Amino acid sequence: MLRGARTFALALTLGAAASVSVVAQQALEDLAVVTQGGQRQAFQVEVARNDADRAQGLMYRRSMPANHGMLFDFGRVQPVSMWMQNTYLPLDMLFIRPDGTIARIAANTEPLSTRTIPSGEPVLAVLELNAGTAAKLGIKAGDRVEHSLFKR
Repeated sequence: MLRGARTFALALTLGAAASVSVVAQQALEDLAVVTQGGQRQAFQVEVARNDADRAQGLMYRRSMPANHGMLFDFGRVQPVSMWMQNTYLPLDMLFIRPDGTIARIAANTEPLSTRTIPSGEPVLAVLELNAGTAAKLGIKAGDRVEHSLFKR
């Protein structure tokens, strides 16, 4: 029975790894954050447009390039809450209104936490970046995110 349990555990591990690699291979899209001072910061992002991709997010990832991120498109304006379960990377979460302005930033979120992180107001999207990116680049609430998802 122990051998069978090991096989099952290995299958689960391989299945999780395969799932992660599929997510990691999504096409990257251009996104920029323009600060109120006029600085433009460019990123390459994966976009989570459906429930399955939003549920997976950046879970199980061990690293992410400095200029990469994930944009969660919720498809409609609503209050949202995020969490970090099974997410090993500390992240900055930028909660974004439909016009592309950043409503709120949750900086340096705690890896593997099940604590919910609320948007604070209805938003259309959330941008996840490596923790510390917003502070390092001077990105603040009120700055504007440029991506085809947001109305101009």
